[in-house]
Amino acid sequence: MNGEHLIVERGGGVATLTLNRADQLNPLDWTTVQAMLAAFRELDADPAVRVALITGHGRAFSAGGDLDAYRSLYRRPDDFRRFLDDFHALLDLLEHSTTISVAVVNGFCLAGGLELMLACDLAIAADRARIGDAHLNFGQLPGAGGSQRLPRAIGAQRAKDLIFTGRSIDGSEAERIGLVARAMPAAELMPAARKLADEILAKSPAGLARAKTLVREGLGMDLARALRFEMDLVHAWATTHPDAMEGLNAFAEKRQPRFVKI
Repeated sequence: MNGEHLIVERGGGVATLTLNRADQLNPLDWTTVQAMLAAFRELDADPAVRVALITGHGRAFSAGGDLDAYRSLYRRPDDFRRFLDDFHALLDLLEHSTTISVAVVNGFCLAGGLELMLACDLAIAADRARIGDAHLNFGQLPGAGGSQRLPRAIGAQRAKDLIFTGRSIDGSEAERIGLVARAMPAAELMPAARKLADEILAKSPAGLARAKTLVREGLGMDLARALRFEMDLVHAWATTHPDAMEGLNAFAEKRQPRFVKI
């Protein structure tokens, strides 16, 4: 799975996907999107991989799409639609996979890079990373979910501020407004990502998958329906899945739980 555009490493339950064109700030062109989609499909099918860390080489997580390539792609409407379909398929897979995805935002995270980050389950960032939409700075529009996921992440007012002005914010401000979960000095970022992965790996794999489903599906429902959905799923979990009782038994016996592998 390793190539010019993407490096994939795996071990100990964790896969690290590194965008690998630092000289161009890791653009998400069609080839890169296809490489990421193929890689994540393979990882998602590997039961040994439970956490995926996504990051970029050099000064950027990803500064977005390849604007030079768009000049050709826009003249080929069918190809441009296929590119958008592939990008949407990648982000949909990230959201619906049982693998927990963590965006490790090491630097510039703009436009398509922001859209990739928003589709991950969690995001942590260097405190001096630059994060923003930036599409309108070059007459573009967010086409991989940015106009929809960003308001859901930080509210309509803040999202429109970032989309309409094209400005970027640093990692510390992104943490303050809830765009990323944590911000820290760059030197601490990857160690923190690995520690976060270890914390996730200690949890019930099946429980994590259901918790992810609860949050994702509930966000698309009105509150009354979402509360009923939560109650029904939790009832089924508590009364049918062995990990629910194993967690209680481990607590009572003062030991680490031994969860079922999936």
